[in-house]
Amino acid sequence: MSLRFSVLASGSTGNAFYIESKKEKILVDAGLSGKQIDLLFEKAHLDPSELSRILVTHEHSDHIKGLGIIARKYNLPIYANEKTWKAMEHSIGKLTVDQKFVFNREEVQTFGDMDIESFGVSHDAAEPQFYTFHSGGKKVALVTDLGYVSERIKKIVEDADAYIFEANHDVDMLRMGRYPWSVKQRILGDSGHVSNEDSGLALADVINNNTKRIYLAHLSLDNNMKDLARMSVSRILEERGIHIELCDTDPKEPTQLYDVV
Repeated sequence: MSLRFSVLASGSTGNAFYIESKKEKILVDAGLSGKQIDLLFEKAHLDPSELSRILVTHEHSDHIKGLGIIARKYNLPIYANEKTWKAMEHSIGKLTVDQKFVFNREEVQTFGDMDIESFGVSHDAAEPQFYTFHSGGKKVALVTDLGYVSERIKKIVEDADAYIFEANHDVDMLRMGRYPWSVKQRILGDSGHVSNEDSGLALADVINNNTKRIYLAHLSLDNNMKDLARMSVSRILEERGIHIELCDTDPKEPTQLYDVV
């Protein structure tokens, strides 16, 4: 095992992602209450007291709600870029100086036996970024909360062994749904969220023979369904001659730990 991960929670109500190597155990985002995050770790048969550090993608509450609580409880260092730090400091409570670290966009940092590359995305936050994780020749890409997948992002995330990739909404469901038009425009815009169809089109451009599994993430509770997301993405991939395992994520239940081999 070079990398192992679980999508602890994914969706508009809260996001948390766990990934480990032989030497590192990392949490990305903590967008649920501290109690809920501890419960997710328990369900995934993981021990949060063994975590090495927390990475942050951006300051929206569904990504940082329990960040300060978990960091203080387990005395963990937090890594985020400078603009995200500034945007979220008032929301996460007091931290000690030795818990605050900067991880800027378009940067690679090495922790133990894991190299982590950050990359900027288009989303309505201060300076949102996501990550690819590398260890033992394996690569995992975490890509959610973006309005569109640029060619630059495709180049960064291509050829991963596994993807956690946004499939936020079905466009027709969103357009006919109950959201105000201003919210619909935000979601559909370049700083919003990726639809099922756009997710499939982007994935078709980046996966290769090394890719074994795709987790469809950050599904809207109001404007999507797991079966619909899987069907929409798989149809596009199959039209390109790509047959690959698509897995669900959930806002309340962690995925089983997956060994990247």
